[in-house]
Amino acid sequence: MDDKIRCFGSGDPLYAAYHDEEWGRPVPDTPDERAMYERLVLEGFQAGLSWLTILRKRDAFREAFHGFNPAAVAEFDDEDVERLMSNTGIVRNRAKITAAIGNARALLAMHDEGFRLTDLIQGHAPAPRPRPPLSFADLPAKTDGSMAASAALKQHGFRFVGPTIIYALMEAVGMVDDHIQGCWLAGTTPRT
Repeated sequence: MDDKIRCFGSGDPLYAAYHDEEWGRPVPDTPDERAMYERLVLEGFQAGLSWLTILRKRDAFREAFHGFNPAAVAEFDDEDVERLMSNTGIVRNRAKITAAIGNARALLAMHDEGFRLTDLIQGHAPAPRPRPPLSFADLPAKTDGSMAASAALKQHGFRFVGPTIIYALMEAVGMVDDHIQGCWLAGTTPRT
């Protein structure tokens, strides 16, 4: 490892790389919003688990969910649910699996209505902080904005999108910069 000070991830190369190269950075914007959908699904699967567990299973998730192509996942049926439930490479939680499939369908319906997931969530992101937070104790688990975004997503038919999951998503994709003071990336991540 190196001597960089990180908010999290030091001590594990996979976790450190995630902190240094991905967390807090915008995801690629494509018409199908595949990257944003992937992050939403993985944040949902992470609920109740460590993020490192999800990182270690991310390649298996990508394979099992067809590269997080929303159109492909929206076509999954009961046989696919059972296939996923027997896949030891991913987190096998029926409610989370069915939510991921339902969320792909909700995303496609949202697109058909002329809305974008990224825009909906970004519209509820908090204003930038004047300075990095002192510690993780200074970070909220949810905000008024994440609660509003969660409610709006639920109106569009999304599941496993509670305000804490949505705030974590905002952090992960750079809609809020929560690198803490002392972290080598504090105050440097671009906002979307």
